[in-house]
Amino acid sequence: MTDETPKKDELRKNTPGRGITPEAHRIEPSAPEEFGLVQVWWGDGKGKTTAAMGMGFRAAGHGFRVHMLQFMKGGADSVDAVRGEYNAIAAMPGYSYENTGHYGWHGLRDGSDDDDHRAKAQGGLERARELVDAASDADLESPLALDGPPEDGAHMLILDEVLYAVDQGLLDEEELLELVESKPENLELVLAGSHTKPEYLYDHADLVTRVKKEKHPIDAGQRARRGTEY
Repeated sequence: MTDETPKKDELRKNTPGRGITPEAHRIEPSAPEEFGLVQVWWGDGKGKTTAAMGMGFRAAGHGFRVHMLQFMKGGADSVDAVRGEYNAIAAMPGYSYENTGHYGWHGLRDGSDDDDHRAKAQGGLERARELVDAASDADLESPLALDGPPEDGAHMLILDEVLYAVDQGLLDEEELLELVESKPENLELVLAGSHTKPEYLYDHADLVTRVKKEKHPIDAGQRARRGTEY
């Protein structure tokens, strides 16, 4: 043992894992001690939904109840009817999802109707309000049943592509702000989407991450690939 060893051991004790290699454990219902922040993920780079879902898996791995509501994630001819993330979520205890709307974009000639886009986005917002209200009624400082419906509450709520819905004028900024302001103290709320900086959220968010594109295969004509984009 060198003179440096005791010093390194002391430093390890100050790390979250105390220098111990982590091991996988059986997932049991648990409750987070420090949830309650508002996260915003935006930018023109690939990875916003992936990051949000990945956080959901991490939280569910600790036994916390997670639910993801996706806006504008219905069907498209470039994406299979069966997507890898849905299969993975279905196999994960404590993690559930639902989607609303079309995969295509409002205002583009993708065969979908703009009025239908708007109606589905508004329906998604109403559903988000229901989920936030359910979380308000739940005891988020206690474990929640991993197989329980999201109407019984969730520790983390992910609203994927909701920022795109605001960008496209399908939802008003004020509507989303009202939703954010109505969330219970211990609910971790994750908002993702948008190539445009959502400045209206900055005073209401605790974490804002910009996912910036440096190079993307879509610019060379590459379509969405199974296992990476869906």
